[in-house]
Amino acid sequence: MELSTLRHSCAHILAQAVKEIYPEVKLAIGPAIEQGYYYDFAVSKPFTPQDLINIEQKMRKIIKADLPFSREEWNKQKARDFFSKAEELYKLELIEAVADQNVFIYKTGNNFVDLCKGPHIESTGKISAFKLLSIAGAYWRGDEHKPMLQRIYGTCFNSKQELADFLRKRVEAEKRDHRKLGKELEFFEMGGEIGAGLVLYLPKGALLRTIIEDYEKAEHLRRGYKLVVGPHILKSDIWVRSGHYDYYKENMYTFQIDGQEYALKPMNCPAHMIVYQHKIRSYRELPLRLFELGTVYRNEKSGVLHGLLRVRGFTQDDAHIFCTKAQLKTEIKGVIDFVVSVMDVFGFNDLQIELSTRPEKSIGTDEDWQDATLALQDSLKEKALSFDINAGDGAFYGPIIDIKIKDALGRAWQCATIQCDFALPERFGLTYIASDGTQKRPVMLHRVILGSIERFIGTLLEHYGGALPLWLSPVQVKVIAITQTHHKYAEEINQALGESQIRVELDLRNEKVGYKIREAVKQKIPYIIVVGDKESDQGTISVRFQRGENKGKIENDLKIENFINNLKKEILSRKY
Repeated sequence: MELSTLRHSCAHILAQAVKEIYPEVKLAIGPAIEQGYYYDFAVSKPFTPQDLINIEQKMRKIIKADLPFSREEWNKQKARDFFSKAEELYKLELIEAVADQNVFIYKTGNNFVDLCKGPHIESTGKISAFKLLSIAGAYWRGDEHKPMLQRIYGTCFNSKQELADFLRKRVEAEKRDHRKLGKELEFFEMGGEIGAGLVLYLPKGALLRTIIEDYEKAEHLRRGYKLVVGPHILKSDIWVRSGHYDYYKENMYTFQIDGQEYALKPMNCPAHMIVYQHKIRSYRELPLRLFELGTVYRNEKSGVLHGLLRVRGFTQDDAHIFCTKAQLKTEIKGVIDFVVSVMDVFGFNDLQIELSTRPEKSIGTDEDWQDATLALQDSLKEKALSFDINAGDGAFYGPIIDIKIKDALGRAWQCATIQCDFALPERFGLTYIASDGTQKRPVMLHRVILGSIERFIGTLLEHYGGALPLWLSPVQVKVIAITQTHHKYAEEINQALGESQIRVELDLRNEKVGYKIREAVKQKIPYIIVVGDKESDQGTISVRFQRGENKGKIENDLKIENFINNLKKEILSRKY
């Protein structure tokens, strides 16, 4: 059975159960979503976990009753009269938003009526595996200026085994939640005094970010990119010129300096076009690839903020490639290869690709949009990559290739994008001198590989459950002395590792060795060296492994030189 239909039907059963238990509750909407469904309710006091238990029990009774779903078409006045009598104000607002003169309603048995286009299953008894999951607040229609509703999330599957598998993965996902891991591993702090949607990196998190950024800089330089750095604020004139002011102003932070309006940059591209403009360009310089780890700021609504995955200030591994039309597909395919290579290094080799086409509000000519879309589409086909079309979801200036990665739990995460843009070079009057001496317009590719560094770090933490590969681990080795008599040798081991550029921490605290080991394990440090009498007397080390097939294994009587050599090989391989 189609999951979306099953889940939407389960959302109706949820609404019926809530109305039967709490008749004063008002109904909003209840769609199927990727992993289940939800329904929004207007309530006088928030739902509690016990309420979920009661609602779920009531849903089971409705399912057991095997009530039929039936569809009727009403004229809008009949619908208004019905929902006015029931004082369902949100349904009345939905009715007014319908362009047609008639609306559809669904009845569950003879008692429950809801405004809905459908489709639904034949009867409630067709549902065999469902679960209510959580409660959250949600603004009506996603507008923070409108009432806050209570949203109940649930899920539904065709079989109990599928539901059990989902719930098992959900428990594992909760363990891997990057917000929880970020706090436990002392990587970052968010919210509170810092401000919603803003990130404060602690030493370990800052080091992880630096490792990722250093790797990226080296890879870009190796591929012929040139580094640039733009300011965090720019005059609003440049955003008017680029079109962002018209299409993106509500997401921009603007302010006045000496009577002139400025904005914190939400994008890096306008500054890169100024870099291109700073001198006359020749066709011999193209393609020109400009790269910046640029921090941008976007006024995201508070309701969509979510850990590192949706923030108000973040850094993009942003590049803009200026090229001729003849070079366009070669450059697009080069970026695709770059993405595949980098994702493999970080342990992601299952990619999901979408091509997003022209939205309703856009700039540029029909011909340019067609050329840009075909260039992206043909490049994917020539690379023999399968992709889905995401109609109407491109940027206002050009179509987009979105590349998502799948993590250890099979969840998709948005990372890389490639955008083909004929419009902004036109707006900024960009030109180059062609081989025949005439001035021509370059084409521009906007692209990111990892996307937002913040989001990518969140993705990494959840993919690996915080147990990062050795090359990414802020602390690679923990050296633990059993007693004070072992301090001197432990310090020698620590020094040898440090001089070999191994990231090491030394634990000389007067605590039980078991406690110190458990703490190091909890911090997900890849290797733990324990120094006692035997090691000190023999000049060897005992190593506890915390990764892969050797997790929990202990090797004794190792020479520090051999251990360091093995570590260097593992770090250099950048493999998990």
